[in-house]
Amino acid sequence: MSNPYLLLTPGPLSTTSTVKEAMLKDWCTWDHDYKTIVQQIRLQLLEVGRASKEHYTALFMQGSGTFGIESTIGSVIPNDGKLLILRNGAYGKRIEEIAKVLQISYVSLIFDTNTQVDPQAVERTLVEDTSITHVAMVHCETTTGILNPLEAVIDVIKRNNRIAIIDAMSSFGGIPIEVEQLQIDFIISSANKCIQGVPGFSFILCQRNELKKCKGRARSLSLDLYDQWDTMEQDEGKWRFTSPTHVVYAFAQALKELAEEGGVEARHARYCRNQQMVVEGLVQAGFTTYLAREFHSPIITTFLYPVHFPFSFDHFYHDLKSAGYVIYPGKLTDANVFRIGNIGDVHAEDMKKLSEQILRYVGEMKDEN
Repeated sequence: MSNPYLLLTPGPLSTTSTVKEAMLKDWCTWDHDYKTIVQQIRLQLLEVGRASKEHYTALFMQGSGTFGIESTIGSVIPNDGKLLILRNGAYGKRIEEIAKVLQISYVSLIFDTNTQVDPQAVERTLVEDTSITHVAMVHCETTTGILNPLEAVIDVIKRNNRIAIIDAMSSFGGIPIEVEQLQIDFIISSANKCIQGVPGFSFILCQRNELKKCKGRARSLSLDLYDQWDTMEQDEGKWRFTSPTHVVYAFAQALKELAEEGGVEARHARYCRNQQMVVEGLVQAGFTTYLAREFHSPIITTFLYPVHFPFSFDHFYHDLKSAGYVIYPGKLTDANVFRIGNIGDVHAEDMKKLSEQILRYVGEMKDEN
């Protein structure tokens, strides 16, 4: 059965028929064959992140991406630690909410939603507040699609001897990231993002020595990062509690298809082409991007509501949905915006047809008014 529409969202996203078909087989969580798949995926994730198995390890956490973020924040930071949160969107704010609920000491460095995290401001904060032990940042903040300067920020964090926690939910697998070269300590993403699997678990790449320090730190039983890793190590791929077996097998297929496409570099190039075509098409139709071009990521783009004709997002949304495209509403409080994602099993021809549909829609709206 084919999908009635493409998901032009930052995940869940449109997946290939072969990824869907991979979920048609049932698996036993204790079975050797299934655990072998889990172990293979763990090694493949290190390859995607360009991290060696000598210094890094990969593990999974049941649930959405936020489960992986909360697991990491709640397991990595000791009781006497302090977290610096670099925030320029809703997902940085979510890390704040996690820290608050878990009663973790934290301070936030807040930037405008249309502005990148400033490495110099981060350095000033780390120099001034020596009690900070960990720093968390969202790489691609899907609130707007802004891409924060990962390399420059990590350089500041490591130069000042702090632990780096990176939310790469919407970038890992779609944007090349040299995890080991950058010395990222913990980086988190999800099955249903750029690797193009389906929702059901998050995954974390961890610097081994830092992960080993986390034993006994977790503020949750089920979200204990160290214990999850220790079980997977000792029992060769076994999850502590029931794992989403169908999702795992679909993810294995998605990783195979990532390699067949040419790896992260090729997927990144496709996403960039998609994004450029969307921007060009909507600008031609009279829309304006919320962010300056130099801040765009290839993941998702935020557009301002047009002013050259009466605009209703709901009407626009349903028109596109009836034509086979589902887009995202905005997530800003200070501007009327909507978002269009470029990731998943979506290609240049899809973006060309989307642009044509939007041009037709704008033309019809102008004629009516």
